[in-house]
Amino acid sequence: MTGISKAACIGGGVIGGGWIARFLLAGIDVDVFDPHPEAERIVGEVIANAEKAYAMLTGAPLPPRGRLTFCKTLEEAVAGADWIQESVPERLDLKRGVLTQIDAAARPDALIGSSTSGLLPTDLQRDMKHPERLFVAHPYNPVYLLPLVEIVGGEKTSAVTIKAAMDKLPPIGMKGVHIAKEIEAFVGDRLLEALWREALWLIHDDICTVETLDDVIRYSFGLRWAQMGLFQTYRIAGGEAGMRHFLAQFGPCLAWPWTKLTDVVDLDEALIEKIGRQSDEQAAGLSIRELERIRDENLVGILQALKGGDGGKGWGAGKLLKDFEQSLWAGGGGATASLDPSKPLRLVETKVSPAWVDYNGHMTEHRYLQVFGDTSDALLRLIGVDLAYVEAGQSYYTVESHIRHLGEAKLGQAIHSTCQVLAADDKRLHVFHTLYDTSSGEALATAEHMLLHVDSKMGKAAPAPAAVLDKVRMIAAAHSELALPEGAGRYVGQKR
Repeated sequence: MTGISKAACIGGGVIGGGWIARFLLAGIDVDVFDPHPEAERIVGEVIANAEKAYAMLTGAPLPPRGRLTFCKTLEEAVAGADWIQESVPERLDLKRGVLTQIDAAARPDALIGSSTSGLLPTDLQRDMKHPERLFVAHPYNPVYLLPLVEIVGGEKTSAVTIKAAMDKLPPIGMKGVHIAKEIEAFVGDRLLEALWREALWLIHDDICTVETLDDVIRYSFGLRWAQMGLFQTYRIAGGEAGMRHFLAQFGPCLAWPWTKLTDVVDLDEALIEKIGRQSDEQAAGLSIRELERIRDENLVGILQALKGGDGGKGWGAGKLLKDFEQSLWAGGGGATASLDPSKPLRLVETKVSPAWVDYNGHMTEHRYLQVFGDTSDALLRLIGVDLAYVEAGQSYYTVESHIRHLGEAKLGQAIHSTCQVLAADDKRLHVFHTLYDTSSGEALATAEHMLLHVDSKMGKAAPAPAAVLDKVRMIAAAHSELALPEGAGRYVGQKR
């Protein structure tokens, strides 16, 4: 089993809502049970943020959004689900009771994950009749953007369950890491707790303010951690001799009394008020929802930057995003687009993301080429030149381009592109793309491309196979009846 057919989410708060959004945007139907009177509003707001983030995150064709259903009972929600995610408040008695209730009502082969951030799975599965299918699936907020899930089994969790859970995560763009032994707080929260404990002491002792402390993180090692983590960062710090030299040089520091990690700070009213006041000042009037949107935009930019790391192969979470996008492109959005050659083909729908804009808030020059390249790719998929075709050793290469900038695409603007095939023969494909403001219909840019069919293994042009040519010629014949688009055949410097 490598995919999730239907999911159930028990609890729809910050984490539960994030899981719901992640499943829905992966095309999975989700049944939800949450007795909170405003559960539908809260989940709806999380989904709205997720949809905005995904519009900025990728131009790959997402599958049709899954169906969301709010159920009146837990039993109704879990019926028929093959992945059930529990995300109720962090109390052992509550979670144990809910998980035991899920276990009694779920399908025999359903996987049951708990979003607990620190409770032991062995304790959670104590009263279950089928404890072998219970595991911790601990995500990070926001679940719809951060891909990591810590997978932790209890004493009675089966190896088959762990493997099944790990296999089901990549198709929804997530990375499972199996924690070999169950310990309280697992790995991520143990690291965060150590940092958090020291941070509280620094505020308590008036060493710095909360804003200064956050600045120390985000302007220095936080940037390194986002792409290389801890050990690989320190390997580099060891110079050519690597990690062994680093440990020899800085290892003795561990014995020095620098930190207060073993001391517990007293979170009395005075300290709580100090931290609360400084946090309010740092937020400068921004609401939680506004901060969430800023956070999401920043995370999207970081993920997209990492997607181009290692010479374009992708690095860290960016490589995971790149692999996820390849699966989306291969799936083509979960549906085969119909050819309507009676008009230019509308092939790409997207929004201008923060990572695409310059200091003026306008889409940068190379992003226009990216959208037009995506338009060509969408056309190629329609005629049968998909990922499998390329991996088999043949493709179309763009050999000539001319782009005209007619207007300005701005941050957050919905845009779409069309393609008109001007001419085609057995090796060449001559196309004309137009980029539009979706709201006004204004043409923002055009691109004229000549593509050449090549045999990648031989490294030279070659005729396209009949199956591809038949589709190309059908579109070209229909488009020959259309008026020649304004601007076709223009060259740089030509007078209007």
